Amino acid sequence: MIKREDMLELTRRMNDSRAHIARVAGAYLDDEGYIDGTFNTNFLNIHGEEKKRVLEIAKSIPFSRTNEELVQYKVPGLRPGTVWQLLYALRDCELKNDALLLSLYEYIGERRITGMPYAVYVYYGTYDIPVKAADHTLGESEEIYRYLIVALCPLNEKQEAVMPDAGFLYPVLTDRSTDINHVNIYSRNEDRTEAETLKEILLLA
Repeated sequence: MIKREDMLELTRRMNDSRAHIARVAGAYLDDEGYIDGTFNTNFLNIHGEEKKRVLEIAKSIPFSRTNEELVQYKVPGLRPGTVWQLLYALRDCELKNDALLLSLYEYIGERRITGMPYAVYVYYGTYDIPVKAADHTLGESEEIYRYLIVALCPLNEKQEAVMPDAGFLYPVLTDRSTDINHVNIYSRNEDRTEAETLKEILLLA
């Protein structure tokens, strides 16, 4: 069960002036799941309308309705050779390893074939969690929460990624602390078909 307070603490700081996203990478996949192109950039190097578009995609996942569109699942473990070891390594390298990113895009492309081209956007962010005093005032940081947001996005007529059909946040923020044992999966579809596909991709089914 996702605590709305945890998600609000994260999302209220995801705006143009103080977004704690550091890096964004992605791939464009064709209708058969093969990679058409990739990118990897510092978030601060994105400007104007493009920055707004990229940020809105990231925000749509943690800003979604908790325990309805965004649902928490237990991670099966970080065993060697699994997608979870790959995701953990991507977080640790702060998305600065293109070979690891390519492995993720290929892994997803082989398992999610929609018959339509789509994009995979991957975000790395950090949030300095401030100490909350007894009088509810906030002090200096006591922990740095480091996370990934992965968004699976359809493309518009300009071949730009738009609001995602599905995605996930990993690790999750639980009781104001990093929780590597759970993942929050987002699905825009009411029938949760995209969520079920993601569960299979992430070995949660």
